[in-house]
Amino acid sequence: MTRVVRCPVCRDALEVAERSLRCPQRHTFDVARQGYVSLLSGAKRTMNADSAAMVQARTAFLEAGHYAPLTEALARITSSLGVPADDEGGTVLDAGAGTGHYLAAVLEARPGAVGLALDASAYALRRAARAHPRAGAASWDVWRPFPVRDGCVDVVLNVFAPRNGEEFHRVLRPGGALLVVTPTERHLRELRDRLGLLEVDPDKEERLERTLSGHFVRERTEALEYTVELSRQDVENLAAMGPAARHVEPEELRTRVAALGAPVGVTVSFAVSVYRPGPKADGV
Repeated sequence: MTRVVRCPVCRDALEVAERSLRCPQRHTFDVARQGYVSLLSGAKRTMNADSAAMVQARTAFLEAGHYAPLTEALARITSSLGVPADDEGGTVLDAGAGTGHYLAAVLEARPGAVGLALDASAYALRRAARAHPRAGAASWDVWRPFPVRDGCVDVVLNVFAPRNGEEFHRVLRPGGALLVVTPTERHLRELRDRLGLLEVDPDKEERLERTLSGHFVRERTEALEYTVELSRQDVENLAAMGPAARHVEPEELRTRVAALGAPVGVTVSFAVSVYRPGPKADGV
């Protein structure tokens, strides 16, 4: 991934130096024994990174296949973008990648492509680094300027993660694409009030357009909605893998889940949007 990443301190190129990456200015970043590169360190670490328990819950929930239609949709849509043709490889950046689950599916559908997962959680990155043979992983806060070279990425994935429109635009090649996944107001509607899950902002789509306007033009949006039957453990994992894990104590969550009964029919509802970069502004 040295052809993609750059030094976050001086923005110079990075080269492999034993168990680390190093730039000509000798800024050095260790490769953790789990395989990811530690580019984010010290006071720059984010306080909102996913905990080990959140990552464990997310892994169990995703591996159970409840979001498989979304995973399949991302792989299918990415393969249809033509940026570039599969036999030419290409680079996929997953900004806020979590465990690398979606990045792995996209890479599997694009033979020859390589991927980079950026996330602030060391626990998630331990899994992302092993998610796919053609994927690398690095610690980073996606609100900050990315440690990625200009115009070197063909596809940016942004799945339930913060959106840094300016940086998405900077790292994409002309003709590249940004895929954004957001929940709709109907997502998990059967569980929200009863489990104390955070509500989906009704102005979310408007805020998304404001965030990306000036950098991107929306090409199309695909709606994805279906119902899943969840066991008690599935519901616990679903709640524990998201923001509710920071607001509801585990014991209280288990009590609320037990009161639901099982299985529970739950609505899953997403919008998958494809954006193309607009003209780069002077100096960008």
